[in-house]
Amino acid sequence: MVRKAKTTDVPAIARLVNAYAGKGELLPLAPQELYDRVGDFQVFEQDGLIAGVCSLFVYGADLAEVRSLAVWPEYQGKGIGRAVTEACIATAKDLPMRRVFALTYKPTFFERLGFHVVDKLTLPEKVWKDCLNCSKLYRCDEVAVLLEL
Repeated sequence: MVRKAKTTDVPAIARLVNAYAGKGELLPLAPQELYDRVGDFQVFEQDGLIAGVCSLFVYGADLAEVRSLAVWPEYQGKGIGRAVTEACIATAKDLPMRRVFALTYKPTFFERLGFHVVDKLTLPEKVWKDCLNCSKLYRCDEVAVLLEL
């Protein structure tokens, strides 16, 4: 079941996101940052466990980012990542955003949702907010994808 995250979900979200951050696949999130942004997250709960998460970060009047997308390995391949991502896209449409982007190591996943690959330099908001503080700034291997709503 996909639903908006609650404050009681923060420890589980932190464990999941930071498990992937430890592998260099996501940016780490401190618990306080998660409490501050809990309303940005969609979670997939199954059998009382948070199996997948995704958040939507709004940059301005027309641009948002799908970020912190993670699914525990044992739950992958079951549509959970797609479900939480689509919930974030639906939120973006309701706001209403014109564009949603992501930086990813799995562009094919996003292309199946209608995103297309773009140059990271077309997303200066992201570059100035997160990329300048990233250890991979000059050797970034993520792919930027964009969805026009």
